[in-house]
Amino acid sequence: MRVRSVTYRLTLFFSTVSTAVLLAVGYLVGALVESHFIDEDMKELNGTIELVGTVLSKVNFRSDLDLVPQLLNDALVGFPGLSIKIVGPEGRILFASSDAVFTVNPIEDKSNIGFSGQRGPVVLESGGHAFREIVAALPLGIAEIPPAKVYVAVNIDHQRDFMAALREILWLSIAAGMLLTGVLAWIAARRGLEPIRRIAALAHNISASRLDERLSLDRVPPELSDLIAALNSMLARLEDSFRRLSDFSSDLAHELRTPVGNLVTETEVALSRARSADEYREVLYSNLEEYNRLSRMIADMLFLAKADNGLIVPRQEQVNLAEEAQGLFAFYEALAEEKGVGLVLEGAGTMLGDRLMIRRALSNLLSNALRHTLRGNAVKVSIERLGSGEAQLAVENPAEHIAPEQLSRLFDRFYRVDASRQKSSDGAGLGLAITKSIVEAHQGAIAASSALGTIRFELRFPAGAPA
Repeated sequence: MRVRSVTYRLTLFFSTVSTAVLLAVGYLVGALVESHFIDEDMKELNGTIELVGTVLSKVNFRSDLDLVPQLLNDALVGFPGLSIKIVGPEGRILFASSDAVFTVNPIEDKSNIGFSGQRGPVVLESGGHAFREIVAALPLGIAEIPPAKVYVAVNIDHQRDFMAALREILWLSIAAGMLLTGVLAWIAARRGLEPIRRIAALAHNISASRLDERLSLDRVPPELSDLIAALNSMLARLEDSFRRLSDFSSDLAHELRTPVGNLVTETEVALSRARSADEYREVLYSNLEEYNRLSRMIADMLFLAKADNGLIVPRQEQVNLAEEAQGLFAFYEALAEEKGVGLVLEGAGTMLGDRLMIRRALSNLLSNALRHTLRGNAVKVSIERLGSGEAQLAVENPAEHIAPEQLSRLFDRFYRVDASRQKSSDGAGLGLAITKSIVEAHQGAIAASSALGTIRFELRFPAGAPA
């Protein structure tokens, strides 16, 4: 089934509504005009009935019945267009105007001569003309004679002609209004949807190289401001994601180039001349270190890829943070003694989560702290239970001050504050990114702060189990 455009739908809707309104207005106007004519005719007919009643009340003797035509002719002077007929006792016609019309033949209406009250109005046709007529029973001044039946009619040809012309004008006006409303509705719909077309045109031109484009909020209807704000926010997120992806691709290529280059160089040197078995064994050991580095990097990248797609599902078990920290202290004890760095643990606490993941996150923080702590200083791990029920684990060590704009990027992949340490460092720059992924997989939060020559990493885990 073909889907109609919004412009078509709006035009059809407005045209339909306006047509219904025009039809209702036209019908109401016609009904009101016709009702006005009926009211005016009834005033004239009722006035004539009252006048005839006054004349008939003066007939006190049967001999006065012959005087009724003269009395009525004198009384009805100035009432043109009226048709009057009076039927007296036994069907006798007491008076009849020259153009008198009847709804029934008065000779045949003898049985109803004595009715009381008034009948009508009715519309009848006679001689090619239309009349509106009422019938009334009016008493005579003679007590023993029953009331006379009075027929009064008024010609309504001019009203019919006027109503026919009015209806023709109304129908033509309604047809023109429908056409005009359709055109105006189409124009209004097109102009109203112009901002959407501008949005579509701009969105059509946006590509990976032009993600800095933004939709302007100037001259935009309030109904579309939220949509444009959402699109701009989406573009900002896409731009940031593409930037991170581009940086990540460049960093990944650089990080992989170093061990691969080392492997190629050592292999070329080894093959440049004949060597002894011990020399070849030494080359293989050196290559093995690079292979292990590549393997760790690939494993870390796979872990981060799973984290990005929400595929990391932590197990729910009770984790004693102090015990895990003590176990890692024992693991890093030799390295800490070699570097002359102390390890300090304060506080205790537990949480629900994956023990191996939490241990890996804490190990990354300790390894990072030991690499950047000068001899004679200490790395401090503090654990506490917050008032909200959250478990907080903090790792801090003396270090050079880090600018706020760099702190926000510490958890980016392959990012290093000091680029000069890149070659000398054993890490690939993925430890903090992995730590952040593990914390977020446990529905926790991680933050870094730098002040007074100390850098501090805080991990907060919720009181309940991860979802």
